Amino acid sequence: MDQFDVLIVGGGPIGMACAIEAQKAGLSYVVIEKGALVNSLFNYPVFMTFFSTSQRLEIGGLPFVTINPKPNRNEAVEYYRRVAESYALNIRLFEKVNSVTKQEDGRFTVETSRGQYGARKVVVATGFYDVPVLMNIPGEELPKVTHYYKDPHFYAFQDVVVVGANNSAIDAALETYRKGARVTLVIRGNDIGPNVKYWVRPDIENRIKEGSVRALFGSELTAVREGEADIRTPDGLVTVKNDFVIAMTGYHPDFEMLKRFGINLSEVLRPAYLENNMETNVPGLYLAGVVCGGMDTHKLFIENSRVHAGLIITDILSQSQHHS
Repeated sequence: MDQFDVLIVGGGPIGMACAIEAQKAGLSYVVIEKGALVNSLFNYPVFMTFFSTSQRLEIGGLPFVTINPKPNRNEAVEYYRRVAESYALNIRLFEKVNSVTKQEDGRFTVETSRGQYGARKVVVATGFYDVPVLMNIPGEELPKVTHYYKDPHFYAFQDVVVVGANNSAIDAALETYRKGARVTLVIRGNDIGPNVKYWVRPDIENRIKEGSVRALFGSELTAVREGEADIRTPDGLVTVKNDFVIAMTGYHPDFEMLKRFGINLSEVLRPAYLENNMETNVPGLYLAGVVCGGMDTHKLFIENSRVHAGLIITDILSQSQHHS
């Protein structure tokens, strides 16, 4: 069984940042990632533009160079691949962590889809993009319904319902409309989301005003069938012709996995950890990145959780010196 000082669960930007800090500190480490490198970013919409500037997405002191004011998804995926290459990070891809068990001697045994590892410390940096927030309506399980939106061309000339009021929904509505889709935007509140990118807001407002995108405010999708969908509106139930539903209802961390690892969750499903060193209620088990926010996925981003890597590795080093 391979033994490491630190085992990092998740090969996204924050997991990679933790690996870089471990490497600089001379600790042995491995990153286990269940999908591709930066799997969540890889699964973002193909044409997505970040809110952040490229400098704020940098890790490991390597410059993220882009000629655009805001980098896009393709540039980010390439940047993080180059970071992994530059540091020759020890990352094992397409390997899923099934369990993290603390042994009596304080070490951890980590079972994955490919075997077993021993680790002195474990860092969970799994993000929140894996589990969509479900609508729990009839027909949600149909193949025509997706919680992940990739490429607008797929929806060309189709009747599309987009659910949601924030960036992902608004981007999907505008992009599919521009590929010839007939778009109905279903929004629970009375306006588009307050966090919608400032350069996108006038675009969607004007498309709604001119009738290019049909927006139903104060409304909810209640059922989906082949060929149609039901929407509850302030004026009663509306049935629309429908080929595809893009449900941009948000995502949340894998709470079942966190519980399996022994991490306590509060009533509002916020995982237990200390702000000063990111250690959870399980000594030696740390959280890093947006997974820390629980259901509150609008608080933590790459740019403000990069610091977690330094806090964690500093804490691990101070404990090593303490014990030596």
